[in-house]
Amino acid sequence: MRWDNLSDHPAATTADAALFGADAVTTRTFDTPEFRGITFHEVRARSVLNRVPGASRMPFEWTVNPYRGCTHACVYCFARKTHSYLDLDTGLGFDSQIVVKVNAPELLRRQLASPRWQGAHVAMGTNVDCYQRAEGRYRLMPGIIAALRDHANPFSILTKGTLILRDLDLLLQAAEVTDVGISVSVGFTDQELWRTVEPGTPAPERRLDVVRTLTDHGIGCGVLMAPVIPFLGDHPDQLRATVRAVAASGATSVTPLVLHLRPGAREWFMAWLGRYHPHLTRRYERLYADGAYAPKWYQRRITRQVHELADEFGIGPARGGGSRRLAVPSRAPEPRPSDQGPTQLTLL
Repeated sequence: MRWDNLSDHPAATTADAALFGADAVTTRTFDTPEFRGITFHEVRARSVLNRVPGASRMPFEWTVNPYRGCTHACVYCFARKTHSYLDLDTGLGFDSQIVVKVNAPELLRRQLASPRWQGAHVAMGTNVDCYQRAEGRYRLMPGIIAALRDHANPFSILTKGTLILRDLDLLLQAAEVTDVGISVSVGFTDQELWRTVEPGTPAPERRLDVVRTLTDHGIGCGVLMAPVIPFLGDHPDQLRATVRAVAASGATSVTPLVLHLRPGAREWFMAWLGRYHPHLTRRYERLYADGAYAPKWYQRRITRQVHELADEFGIGPARGGGSRRLAVPSRAPEPRPSDQGPTQLTLL
């Protein structure tokens, strides 16, 4: 594995500081059932606040990503490509070789205290899920949230993980002093589809329980309905069932996003599709013939259907930012070989 030449931007020179050096890596495995087959690479990062590239369409400029790789093992995850920058496999390796920035909380607190830091919004869950299973062991997020709370720094979190409820008290404390945005990713409620494409995630209904709990405690929570998977999760009855469940959870908004297949994710997803749904391979090749994104006509159709259903069930799409709400763009930029990444829109 290559650990000694990772820099914040693809065009970085040798004078730029590496994210972490080879002498800062400790590799661990744990024999407990929930971590069997998973290898953790513990690193001491040199920076944890990461600037989003200027050309990005993201509604934020800064991110914090305490992990790289994700045990959610979503077959469509756009962040798979970023593992190749570490000379790690983007398929099973992405699911089982997890980089853990063990010093993230203390490093963030130090960076927030710098006189150069202007208190900009910080987005989390933008590359891989900060509440994946590893967080249950490493407990990095309590320290991260506490640092943001103590500096009254606005932040948002996007997650598929139910573990966020462990930190409910911290989130409530932070919401007293700054803007806190929470969004939960639930692309569909179909149980069979969930088991095959998101095998390491909590069930959709459990994620919606998170929305309900946060809302009950006064923290408005939106739902990113992502991804809507063509020909497998886009039937009108499936969309209706999902939006109905989202509405019942008390979500403040629902924002649909159609599956996108970037390099790294595309190869892994298409291999999965060939094994489980070979009759759809040609249809996908045609639908995504022009690149990573489905045609605009298809995206608009899905968006229109979901918005009509949201109106029917009494919730609306996300319309901009605001306190305690995560603004979600309709399209994310291409990932770069850096410590940050675009919003976890497929967890994204």
